[in-house]
Amino acid sequence: MALDKFSLPNRIVSQGDVARVKRELHSLNDYLDQAQLRKTGSAMERLPKTSRGLDDFVTDNTLNLVNEQDRYAAISFFDELADKAPVVHVSFAVDPSANFIIKITGWFRENIDRLVLVNIGLEPTIAAGCTVRTDNHLYDFSLRSHFDKQRQLLISKIKGEPTKAP
Repeated sequence: MALDKFSLPNRIVSQGDVARVKRELHSLNDYLDQAQLRKTGSAMERLPKTSRGLDDFVTDNTLNLVNEQDRYAAISFFDELADKAPVVHVSFAVDPSANFIIKITGWFRENIDRLVLVNIGLEPTIAAGCTVRTDNHLYDFSLRSHFDKQRQLLISKIKGEPTKAP
């Protein structure tokens, strides 16, 4: 099982990031396979560019992608990750910063699952806070939800009615 071999850097957050790294790995693999077939001394194109996510993955796992075994192990890891990784959907009222997304991803990986992928979405109606959705549950940590739960208290305060002590 390839998922047990490697750690996933927090810069690789979502399913889209996994797909991008997979494309980069396949592109690099094709390039290096073609390089082996060319005659020595023939001109070659530059190496394909890689993202910081792939660079972090290679560094964190001490891989050498020129080495065919390391390259195929990484490709196998990302293929399996795309199919089997748990996914959490987190929605905010506004776009969170990249650093905040990395911190949230780190928290999920430390506390939930080391390979969890986090899809970030926007839901302006929540006002503040966030909602977290898994395959089978919705957690609502929004200001809207808090106000909905306290609706009667809010109405009584607006009407000037005395509140009962708990």
